[in-house]
Amino acid sequence: MTDTTSPDATPPEADGVNATLKRIANPRNENLGMQRALVTAASSVGAVLIALVISGAILLITGKNPIDAYAKMISAGFTPDKLYETVERAAPFMVAAVAVAIGFKMNLFNIGVEGQYLMGTFVAAVAGTWVDLPAPLHVLYILLMGMLGGALWAWLPGWLKVKRGVNEVISTIMLNAIALSVIDFLFQEFFRYESPGGSLDVKTKPLPESAWLPFIVDGKQNSYIIIALIVVLVFWVVVFKSRFGFRLRASGLNANAARTSGISSNKMVITAMLMSGAVAGLVGMQYLLGNSHAYGPSRPDGFGFKGIAVALLGRNHPIGIITAALLFGFLDAVAGPLQVEDIPQSIVLVIQAVILLTVVIINEVVNRWMDKRTAEKAASALVRQEVAA
Repeated sequence: MTDTTSPDATPPEADGVNATLKRIANPRNENLGMQRALVTAASSVGAVLIALVISGAILLITGKNPIDAYAKMISAGFTPDKLYETVERAAPFMVAAVAVAIGFKMNLFNIGVEGQYLMGTFVAAVAGTWVDLPAPLHVLYILLMGMLGGALWAWLPGWLKVKRGVNEVISTIMLNAIALSVIDFLFQEFFRYESPGGSLDVKTKPLPESAWLPFIVDGKQNSYIIIALIVVLVFWVVVFKSRFGFRLRASGLNANAARTSGISSNKMVITAMLMSGAVAGLVGMQYLLGNSHAYGPSRPDGFGFKGIAVALLGRNHPIGIITAALLFGFLDAVAGPLQVEDIPQSIVLVIQAVILLTVVIINEVVNRWMDKRTAEKAASALVRQEVAA
């Protein structure tokens, strides 16, 4: 018999809630699992097709032939050099999308990935010059420093949400702007490196070669893509296959029900934000360790916001994230060749923006339908459990 007087005991009423949460958080255990997967994939593909149709209509209105534009994208994009570029561009999108998806799984909208990865990149660039380590350890040390910088910056909105009830959308947007100001101040006042010969390309102190990422394809593809794929794999294992991941998803789906079953939603909010920020801190590592080898005003931007689009299109699933990231990387890679055909390069941005809008709309429709079906199944299961009791 359960001792309900013990502070660690699970309340008797939590047993039914636990069973329901397991069914909700693990749709594979339900007959709707396969249907949900198929509908999810179809909705994402449909969003892309609708975006292409709308973008084609925009090209027609502006006097351009959409068939020629799409044909140029395909012919230019499937050359070896452009395929390498596609993978290189897609890698940081994968990592940024995972950072966003971790928040989504906890029902948190972390718009602060942009500021978090810039903060992580800056911290890693500075800390990487403080040590002298063998190549693999030096790279690992810098990756950990980047994760630390991103996690600390993400901890702030998590703490504000738990302790002060501040919406994370507002706090993360504000912290994006604050991050840029803080980084620029620290860079200009303390960490700006003046090279002995003088240079207009002002950066932090350059990292030694022991901190450079090696190339897996000579001169064309560095090993950051391996880091990105490892991040996606760890995300899949931790969030979809572990007990912690179940508790995270259950708390995000229904915080009140999760709290009844003994899951602290506040602790999960802080943990999710720390994890999201830590992953975000890795987004800029291709720029830092693979290309620039220092942090400067020419830093890359937009990865955080592209990560939101990729996570939405990929429906926060590892396979979907990889596929969506490759699509966005492909679109970015073919933007240049379009200008040769007198097709505005900005059409790529239009396609990506329309994809984001259609994904949001279609996702909302599909989610409402699937949530209704899931709620009906959960209610039916509870009724059967009460009758059996």
